[in-house]
Amino acid sequence: MKQIKKRLVERALAGELDAHLKSEASAEAILPRRGSANANSRNGSSKKTVQSEDGELELSITRDRNGSFEPVLVPKHQRRIAGLDEKILALYARGNSTRDISAQLKELYGGAQISATVISEVIDSVSEDVKAWQSRPLEEVYPIVYLDALYVNIKISGRVSKRSVYVVLGIDKEGDKQLLGLWIGEAEAEGAKFWLKVLRT
Repeated sequence: MKQIKKRLVERALAGELDAHLKSEASAEAILPRRGSANANSRNGSSKKTVQSEDGELELSITRDRNGSFEPVLVPKHQRRIAGLDEKILALYARGNSTRDISAQLKELYGGAQISATVISEVIDSVSEDVKAWQSRPLEEVYPIVYLDALYVNIKISGRVSKRSVYVVLGIDKEGDKQLLGLWIGEAEAEGAKFWLKVLRT
């Protein structure tokens, strides 16, 4: 989850920079400035460590050549993401539309406008990461495996209902924890039949 959050924030920042560069290019086309022979463009990235709900995240922050880009999600000199990761993932998991997520983020960040297009790009990117994670190869043996369920509100067929999410956590031979899988249950209560289905997959 930490890696997904990192990727999500980095993609959102890249989307912000794209929007900034397009905005500058449009303004330049309408009203060219003196001495602006070179259009602004991407200029690599810099590393920044920020505190999130799940501990430290080392982010790759995209930069522009002119230095005029001011990120909204992780402003310059800010070292903490206050609820951003939790907010975006919660909104995405509940099945909100990109416009709804954009409106929620605008409210969260004091009027900062994050377009539905940027949100859509972020979600598509995260979806690719989730698919890659789901199809990754697992190790042949995990000496310790934990099975548990947690209960979350999920939007299904247009209405929010509480569902059990089945979690399988493995400890590998080196002693590292690995989240092996998450399954959304068909009912609110945890059940042995669904656990059997999980263990067979």
